[in-house]
Amino acid sequence: MILLDGKKTSDEIKLSIKAEVDEMIAKGQRRPKLAAVLVGNDGASCTYVANKHKACIEAGIESIVHHLPEDVSMEELLKLVAELNADDTVDGFIVQLPLPKHLDEQAVTIAINPDKDVDGFHPVNTANASMGLPCFVSATPQGVLALLGHYGIDTRGKNCVIIGRSNIVGRPLANLLSSKNYDCTVTLCHSRTGDVASFTRQADIVIAAVGIPHFVKADMVKEGAVVVDVGITRVKDSSERGYHIEGDVDFDNVAPKCSYISPVPGGVGKMTIISLLMNTVKAAKNR
Repeated sequence: MILLDGKKTSDEIKLSIKAEVDEMIAKGQRRPKLAAVLVGNDGASCTYVANKHKACIEAGIESIVHHLPEDVSMEELLKLVAELNADDTVDGFIVQLPLPKHLDEQAVTIAINPDKDVDGFHPVNTANASMGLPCFVSATPQGVLALLGHYGIDTRGKNCVIIGRSNIVGRPLANLLSSKNYDCTVTLCHSRTGDVASFTRQADIVIAAVGIPHFVKADMVKEGAVVVDVGITRVKDSSERGYHIEGDVDFDNVAPKCSYISPVPGGVGKMTIISLLMNTVKAAKNR
């Protein structure tokens, strides 16, 4: 069993991004700039944005964070989005999800200029991705593919089962892996799928993105399978911080059957952030 080490992989890619940014600066180009909009004080979102900010600095990318109050109005949020769209010094920006319930996430996503949508959530980018046209690929799917590619895992002709049909992970991953670039045969399972295990037992590659801790058990995976765990769930405990992170895969019992497996934490989460940096540099070059 080989561990798909997202931390090690992302650190290596980060160095290549920094070299790319340094080359841009040496040519007299402007340093790429990423902005993040954070609404409220959700612990997971605050931690995630802080990690993105730190990674940007390490890669030589300028980073700014706009932290808005929990009760910000839709009008105020859309005004900031419009300002970031119009700001020529900002190459790309994200609005950290989820948003408080009184805000319309879909309307906010659509308001972002697709050319600055480095999260890859805008309908223009998702549609282009499904058609194989130039676009910003959603950060988590791109991170999964970058991790597989870094370890030389061949997807061509393989059977892949994705568990979870979200618009930011499952669906775009299914589109990408079934494209001619990856040539996978993809099955997309979800909450209404009967007997998920009957599908996963036939899979060469299993990607779990369902958000249920330890959903994937050892008897659901065949010997030699590649297992990628996208799940990140905070589980309460008696530790000082009051929780720990669990993935969708019962790692201890599944890992011995795998040829490759990603851990949680230290797997796909690290790759998601590095994908955001890749998209930011791409946006800067496009502009």
